[in-house]
Amino acid sequence: MELRKDYILDRWVIIATGRGKRPHEFKTEDDIYADDKGPEKCFFCPGNESMTPPEIGRVKDDKGGWKLRWFANKFAAVDKSGDASIKTDNNFFTYSDAYGNHEVIVETPDHMKQMIDLNEKEIMDLLKVYARRIDVLINEPNIKYVCVFKNEGKKAGTSIVHSHSQLISLNTVPTEVTAKIEAAKRFPSCPYCDIIKTEAKGHRHVHEDDTTVTFTPYASRFNFEVWIFPKNHYKTLRDFSDDEMFDLAAAMKRVLKKLKDLNANFNMVMYYAPKGEDLHFHIEFLPRIATWAGFELESGVTINVVSPEDAALFYKGEHK
Repeated sequence: MELRKDYILDRWVIIATGRGKRPHEFKTEDDIYADDKGPEKCFFCPGNESMTPPEIGRVKDDKGGWKLRWFANKFAAVDKSGDASIKTDNNFFTYSDAYGNHEVIVETPDHMKQMIDLNEKEIMDLLKVYARRIDVLINEPNIKYVCVFKNEGKKAGTSIVHSHSQLISLNTVPTEVTAKIEAAKRFPSCPYCDIIKTEAKGHRHVHEDDTTVTFTPYASRFNFEVWIFPKNHYKTLRDFSDDEMFDLAAAMKRVLKKLKDLNANFNMVMYYAPKGEDLHFHIEFLPRIATWAGFELESGVTINVVSPEDAALFYKGEHK
């Protein structure tokens, strides 16, 4: 067992592999989409467009239909009807209205497909939509950051089976993003540039191509957690060329294939630099295999029974 600290954040994990098991033993047998009601009743399927809020945009296919479409979340966590200003009363009570946009991006018209079933070009098209929506929303008044994320499976928080991602724009920069930015400032140059060079040569390396490095982070919080970074110090998705975006999509596809082997629920999250700040863009895949309990909630220290070194072997197909 070992106590490990995140590369730059004041965040700790305990790697307790003695309590663990082999990768195939982590595969969940339950149907993570057991609540599927089928395409006839699915809000997100072609022909049911009237069941969603008004469409904001779409990527058309060559048959007059759509490949991707996006619209406001019918059950939004934030909206723009309130006051975006953040106030503090009596020193302790800081608040504002839950101000921002909450959008859904439907990733495919095919009800039976998930992100893993998309090819690299289709994932690249999705990444381009992420970039477009971030650009639009971040330039709206009072918006400081646009969160991009995907929940897959019930344990990861999804409620609709049809494959989709979400965006939530906020009137503040999220704490995790700010923590990464401030921690990076303690170094003379970008620490992540150095980290990916080190990890590309180490035991946690998963894959490398002309554009990206994929690795399992040293202080992984989640079983089989894996990160994808561009080699170049890109701050946002807009910095990628089409060829580089394809490489990023291919790296994601490789990770998704292995997560499918585990039948794993997962969250995908994206980090990039807010306006005027510097942060090395990256994507994190966070499998939701284990349940955090009292120790994690009290201490803030996660117990992970899969070492990132073993997880890297799994992603490379070299596990025993």
